[in-house]
This record gives sequence, C-alpha cells and structure tokens, in this order.
Amino acid sequence: MLVLRLGSANDETQRRHLAVSRARGYARSSARASRRSVLGEQDKGAWSIPKGEYAADEDPLAVAKREFGEELGSQPPEGSYVELGELKQPSRKLITIFAAKGDFDPATLRSNPFELEWPRGSGRMRSFPEVDRAQWFALTEAREKIQAGQAPSIDRLLAQMNKLKGT
Repeated sequence: MLVLRLGSANDETQRRHLAVSRARGYARSSARASRRSVLGEQDKGAWSIPKGEYAADEDPLAVAKREFGEELGSQPPEGSYVELGELKQPSRKLITIFAAKGDFDPATLRSNPFELEWPRGSGRMRSFPEVDRAQWFALTEAREKIQAGQAPSIDRLLAQMNKLKGT
C-alpha cells in the first residue's frame, strides 16, 4: 500500500511517499549491505511498500490494510483508496497495490517479528522485526530507493493524481 502525504504545495517536491526497509533483506545479505554502505548506496533499491500474501477468497484491499497495521504497528489511513493495479515482481509474485492519502510518524514504527536461522547453517533461530525502518521520501528519491519491481507504482500514483486534478 502506498501512502501519500502532501505538503503545502502541489508540486512534486512537496509530495512524499512512505516506504519501509525490510530487516530480512539486510539480515540475508549483510555482507553485500556492508560493502554497499561503504559506497554510500546501502539503501538504493532496498525499500519496499508494506505488502503481504493473500488467498484467492480474500479481499486484496483488506489484506493491504491488515499488512500495513502488522508491518508498521499503526492503523492504515482512513478514507478512500485507489487501486493502482498489479505488478509482477522479479520473484514472479504478483502484487496488487493501493494508495491512500494519509500520514504516519516513522518514529512510531512497531513491526511484527519473524524468525530466521542466523547465521545461516548455525541451527540458531533469531527474531528480527519484519520492518526495520520507515521513512518519507520525495517521489523522485522514492524511485531510486524503492525495489525495482515496485517503482512503476509511483508513476501509476502520479498518473492517478493528475487524472483526479484534471490535468
């Protein structure tokens, strides 16, 4: 689910896109993350929208709202939602994306934990938060930060906003 926070102006520099950084991505590739941090690109392409799997008989919007709550520890925005369609991810998973106008304070992030064998092959299970950070980005910066398979969602969001404005 994309959440859009509008600033005082309607230009793109004032629009903000909420993205989350997935802890499991860092845990599974810590060596690569360390190398990338030296290069100053640690989080390029590492951010994601809150998302989760759903069964064929489940309502995708209801699941998106539930996942928002589980991953961020906050209620999803109230009001109307716009479906931005489906995107096929590099993993071949198909995600359905919704957008809503809202706000979220990243300092209030309280994510659900997940268990992972760490270090791999050690037999020890460790608990990690599903999401380790949430942050607002200007849309142009969000295109660089978000995972490549989700980047088209930002353009779809802008197209919907322009359609609603009548431009």
